[in-house]
Order: sequence, then C-alpha cells, then structure tokens
Amino acid sequence: MKKQIVAALLIAACVSGLVPHAAAEETASPVEIQAKAGLLMELETGTILYEENAHEQLEPASVTKVMTMLLVTEAIDSGALSLEDKVTTSAYAASMGGSQVFLEEGEQMTVDDMLKAVAVASGNDAAVALAEHLKGSESAFVEAMNQRAQELGMTDTHFCNCTGLPAEGHVTSAYDIAIMSRQLLSHDLIRNYTGIWMDTLRNGEFQLANTNKLIYYYDGATGLKTGSTQGAGFCISASAKRDGMELIAVVLGSETSSDRFESAKAMLNYGFGGWGMTELKPEGEIPAVPVTLGEADTVQPVLEGASRMLLPKDQLGMVTTEVNVAESAEAPIQKGDVLGSLRIFIGEELVQELPLKAGDDVARRTFGSIFREMLDHMVLC
Repeated sequence: MKKQIVAALLIAACVSGLVPHAAAEETASPVEIQAKAGLLMELETGTILYEENAHEQLEPASVTKVMTMLLVTEAIDSGALSLEDKVTTSAYAASMGGSQVFLEEGEQMTVDDMLKAVAVASGNDAAVALAEHLKGSESAFVEAMNQRAQELGMTDTHFCNCTGLPAEGHVTSAYDIAIMSRQLLSHDLIRNYTGIWMDTLRNGEFQLANTNKLIYYYDGATGLKTGSTQGAGFCISASAKRDGMELIAVVLGSETSSDRFESAKAMLNYGFGGWGMTELKPEGEIPAVPVTLGEADTVQPVLEGASRMLLPKDQLGMVTTEVNVAESAEAPIQKGDVLGSLRIFIGEELVQELPLKAGDDVARRTFGSIFREMLDHMVLC
C-alpha cells in the first residue's frame, strides 16, 4: 500500500535522535518507485513524506553497513576509538567475499582508512576488521548492532552479520533503515566519508570509487550506502541536502541498479520539489516580564534552541507568529520556568505553541534585602 504522509502541522526542535513524527492521510501516490519497498524521511524532524511497504522485512544487503558505521562512529565520537588507531586484519576478515578492498591477513590500516573502505567501496573485509577491533569478534559486534537497533526502535530488524552478506534471518525494513541512517547522519564525522566520489588507499596504490553513483550526479547528494545481493536485489539508503533541508530515501528490492537509483531520485525530487523548512522565531522582540518580590525587577523570556517547521512549499509564506507572555511573575523564578509561548499560525489557524522560558534565575527578596533597601532609601532622602 502506497501512502503519502502529510506533515504540514508538525513542529520539531533541531535535536537529533527524536522519534519520527506521524500524521497520516492516505491519498493517491505522489511517487512511483521500482522496488519492493521505499520510504522518504526528512532528516531534522524525522517526518515521513512517502512510504511503500515501509515495514516489510526484507534483506538489506550492504545497506547493513549503515549500522556498522554507526557503531564505529559512535565509538570514535565517545573517545573509545581513534581514527589513528591501527586495525590488524584477521584471517577471517581477509576471507570475506563480495565487495572488498582485498585486505591480507596481518595487514594493518588505520581506523580512518578502514572506515573509508567501508563507506566508499563497501568493503566487507574492512567492515569485519573494524568489528573485530572494536568488540573482539564479529559475533560480539553483531550483538551490539542488534542492541543498538532495539534502542532506536527498529522493531523490524535482526542482524546476523556486520556486512549484509546473505544469512538466514538477516532482515530489516525501509523504515528501520531510515531510522539508523538518520542517526548515522547526526554524526558529522561520517560525512567526511559518505560524500567521497573517488579516493585511494595504501598510499595511492589502491583506487576507490563510490558504489553510490548519486554522489556523482545528483545535486546535493551527501551519501549514504548501497547494497545488492541476489536475494536482496538492489538497495540504497540515499541522502541529499538542498536549501537547508536534508532527506533520506530508502529503496529495497529493486530489480536493477538503475531502478534503485531512479527510485531514490524520484523520492528525493518529490521531497525537494514539494516541501521546505521555515524557522520559527518571534517577529519582534520578546518583552521582559515584570517580577514581583524579586531581586530583579524583570526577567527575560527566551525561545530555547532553534525550532523549525516542515511544510508544503505553498504554505511556507503563510506562517506567522505571536508572542504571548505573562503579565507578571512572582519570585523565586528558576531559569527554564515557562513564562509564555510563541504561538504559530498558518493563515488564521493556530497550529502550535512553543514555550518561552525564563532566561535567568531571579531570587526572591528576603526581609534583610528589603530592610537594607529601606535604609538605603532613607539615607538618600
């Protein structure tokens, strides 16, 4: 069943890791894809703009490596792993078939080069070498993959390996792939690799060419990972960014490589052509709120963080805001206390209210402070 997810009234703060929003309305399909399943997600809010068979469990082939790269990237960002660390290739890692960079047993590469080999060339040998280096064995790494999938709410997924090579019970869904792709893209580090078109390893002796051809010819492409096996067909998690909006298009089970890329393009074109982001901010200054019985006379409400709204493009110019703050507030006031709201309208319709919070603490006046103020006033008189 094909669905268009209409998300005109969804608001989201710019915080990675949020659960995707939903508000579905079934209509005629806006996109035609040549695949068993597909999904289009806006990255910042997690809003699903299009889906087809999004929760059908299918083989992902090397798109599996999105999770592999996520665990490696998280380890690097946490300090548990360094890009300069040397990874030694085991006999098992060197034995991997399929896509590879032809690592030899005992060969060493930095984490940096191994990650590049996975992201650009989809090296199965490099993926296993990284898994063993991080967790001691591929099986232990796969346990961590499945645990992370559970943490992310990927209920359609079960991993059997870190490569995506055929294995009984190794399945996921277009929805789950979008979830882990979104999480991976929240780490800026990975963008240093997934956007590479051509590069080299082994001091320039080994050429790499990205398996994701969209990197070469699709405007704004940022990644992310391709995959193909006889059982899985041709798959991709494709990401692209234009005009401050980034999208993730997942395709599973295309019959040809061309169908895979054309299906991803169709979804991305639909998203960029029909949707846009607008920043939610006051149209004027937010007035200070008078404070009674406080050490300060006023407190300034603030809108915490940057907030944006995803809308159909024909509604972007219809957004207006209105500040609504309390007439006064009694001390003590703690930083973060809600003092009002920023009201969001599309046309005449109120669609959301964002909290305006105290920007500072205001202590309550004590008898001693009042008495000292009275003495000061008497001296001045």
